[in-house]
Formats: sequence, structure tokens, C-alpha cells
Amino acid sequence: MIQRVLVGGGLLYCDFACLSGKPACRLAIPQSIGALVGVLLIAGLWTPIAGALVAGIEAWIALSAPPAPGIPVALAVLGSTLAMIGPGTWSVDARLYGRKRIALPDS
Repeated sequence: MIQRVLVGGGLLYCDFACLSGKPACRLAIPQSIGALVGVLLIAGLWTPIAGALVAGIEAWIALSAPPAPGIPVALAVLGSTLAMIGPGTWSVDARLYGRKRIALPDS
């Protein structure tokens, strides 16, 4: 849950910084899409899909803005890890679809 909230908050912050900056940000559309996906992550809704979208969008932003790719690269990596690990116990996905666990057989 903490990782979802931090990544979603980072996406919302980057969008707010891009839209409120002077001059206008040339990456406003991908930043805004990232902010919408960040809201999904904070809620824990469609986490694997939202994580994959974050990874793709932030990779696009990192390649489009070469002078400072640090934060988009970090958000892309965190988004891909969220896509792999799933929503977690405290999420809308877990409430709607149930928590999935993998049980290993005893040796």
C-alpha cells in the first residue's frame, strides 16, 4: 500500500508541477495521463494494468526529456514493480476479486 501511495503521489506531484510551471510544459498530456493512473494506483484499482501504464508513460517521458530523466526513470521502475507484485491486501482489487495467494507444497 505504501508503494502504491508514494508512486501515485509522485505522479500527481509531477503533473501539478508540469501544469503550473512557466512556460507551459510540453509533456502535459503524458503527465496528465500519468496523474489519472496515479489516482488508480492510490485507490488500488486495476493495479497490474495501472503499473504497466505507469512504466510505459514514465519511460516515454524520460526519453522525451533527456536533461532530467531521474524521477521519470524511478517512477517507471516502481510502476513496473507494482505491475508485477499486484495490488496487495488493502486495495479495491482485493475487495472486489479477493486476495490471491500461492501455496507451495510441503517437501
